[in-house]
Amino acid sequence: MKKTFTVGLLLALAGTTFAQKTYIQCGTLIDTRNEVMNKEMTIVVEKNKVVEVKKGYQKGDANDVVINLKNKYVMPGLIDMHVHIESQTAKDQFQKRIQYSSADVAFESAKYAKITLMAGFTTVRDLGGSNVNISLRGAINRGSAIGPRIFTSGKTIATTGGHGDPSNGLGPNYTFSNEEVMNGVVNSPEEARQAVRQRYQDGADWIKITATGGVLSIAKNGKGPQFQDDELKALIETAKDYGFKVAAHAHGADGMKRALRAGVTTIEHGSFLDDECIALFIEKGAYLVPTIIAGKTASDSAKIPGYYHPFVVKKALETGVMIQEAFARAYKAGVNICFGTDAGVYPHGYNAKEFVYMTEAGMPMMKALKAATITNAKVLDMENELGAIEPGKFADIIAVDADPVKDLTTMMNVGFVMKDGVVYKNQ
Repeated sequence: MKKTFTVGLLLALAGTTFAQKTYIQCGTLIDTRNEVMNKEMTIVVEKNKVVEVKKGYQKGDANDVVINLKNKYVMPGLIDMHVHIESQTAKDQFQKRIQYSSADVAFESAKYAKITLMAGFTTVRDLGGSNVNISLRGAINRGSAIGPRIFTSGKTIATTGGHGDPSNGLGPNYTFSNEEVMNGVVNSPEEARQAVRQRYQDGADWIKITATGGVLSIAKNGKGPQFQDDELKALIETAKDYGFKVAAHAHGADGMKRALRAGVTTIEHGSFLDDECIALFIEKGAYLVPTIIAGKTASDSAKIPGYYHPFVVKKALETGVMIQEAFARAYKAGVNICFGTDAGVYPHGYNAKEFVYMTEAGMPMMKALKAATITNAKVLDMENELGAIEPGKFADIIAVDADPVKDLTTMMNVGFVMKDGVVYKNQ
């Protein structure tokens, strides 16, 4: 019996194909968790996971793959906590929103997703579009499309006439093709609960609400609060019941305070925050997602005649001035900061320019890189899978030519991109 078992085991081993590993030789490996740079390191990848991180340049066995990044600065794949993968700024964007079918949007989304991945952003959180980005998430996960790992809120939840109401700018004769709540327009605690449950049925990962007016919506007020306390309470309680965290778009201070008191996880933009807002951020442990690049881009676009509706122009010019200053105040005061850009308000692929604006406002580059990796992974509840190059985590790895702490512009030219153990770019 013992002899039979031994022979059987040898035959089984003889027919086994051992898993091929990839050895990535790194000139400098940036550890964003500990904020240090380690010279001459090797990352060992098997399938879609990091299995080892070793000192020195290692090669493995004869059948293993070796990637030479000895002259590169290597770091974890970046995470953008605020994108709109379905659209991109353009003078005729409003017209496209009316004319495009969901199929048109899907094709555009696939293009923007690939651009984003090639820019070094291996994971994104999409905060407001249609169910197209839920489908795109699935297509990327299946390998049917190329793009970053997507966490999506699906449709934004808004109030009638509020930022996120899809009928804004369409006139009084416009009627929804679906029930209002399916489009995310709510006007009571009960409708707020129903909207959250609909997002759960749709397959969303997060809930996104518009706690205040917005810049690009065709409406006069971009600051005022747009949810009542009882609506926020119902919405966030229901979100927690269904396992959701809540992201709140908020420019004005009053709406920001309501959202923070109600228990949102992240505030997007925060353009006109005040000292009381900052105190609430710290008390509640909430995170600010600054999106400085979006504010600056919208302000620049507003100076182009006819680019935006007149309502939008005034708001964009005002917000563009304030958004970086608000971030500076929040960071200096000790508010938790995520890296997020509002991609789509500016052309996709330029996400890394946010690093420039964050450092201009006083955040050291290594801290900004940490926000785009370690911090964002934590907020996504993916700290065991994403955000660092460590054994057991997904092999999301990028590389640039220069030291990003000394040369911020290098982040705009990511030369190597690996996501889930697959190399998508190696220049």
